[in-house]
Amino acid sequence: MNPYVAGIGLGLVLLLAYLISGRGLGASGALMRTVVQAEKVVSQEHVDNNFYLSKYGGDGQNPWHNWLVWEALGVLVGGLISGASAGRLHLELHRGPRITARQRLLYAMLGGALFGFGARLARGCTSGVALSGGATLAAGSWITMLCIFAGAYGLAWFVRKLWI
Repeated sequence: MNPYVAGIGLGLVLLLAYLISGRGLGASGALMRTVVQAEKVVSQEHVDNNFYLSKYGGDGQNPWHNWLVWEALGVLVGGLISGASAGRLHLELHRGPRITARQRLLYAMLGGALFGFGARLARGCTSGVALSGGATLAAGSWITMLCIFAGAYGLAWFVRKLWI
């Protein structure tokens, strides 16, 4: 898709999210609620007695009764439909010549886990910071995104040989 058309579309979706729900877009909240739902299956008492978890699923609350869960599910289903309709739906693993498939998957999982942990510490993910915070011109969001990009650029120097 043309990136300008996609950007305008994403901006309109963000605007609609604010108009309909009063909140911006994000993804980590949906995963958090899914984890809390899984913990409830194991021990509802643990969720009820944990100050942090009880906000999401304590006292009989259903963590999935939140629009973020349905937003994330919609993104997943929409991405699958888009990929299938464009003939791009297939499994592949991109990696450099100096890294094995196993190493690539391990690094991807480690990076994802660290990013997810950071998102919970920050009480939001980069999509929420960049899209929702950036769209409202929040200075903290812009500073956060600049730091994320600077950190990624700085780290790239150390791992560049894995890709060339």
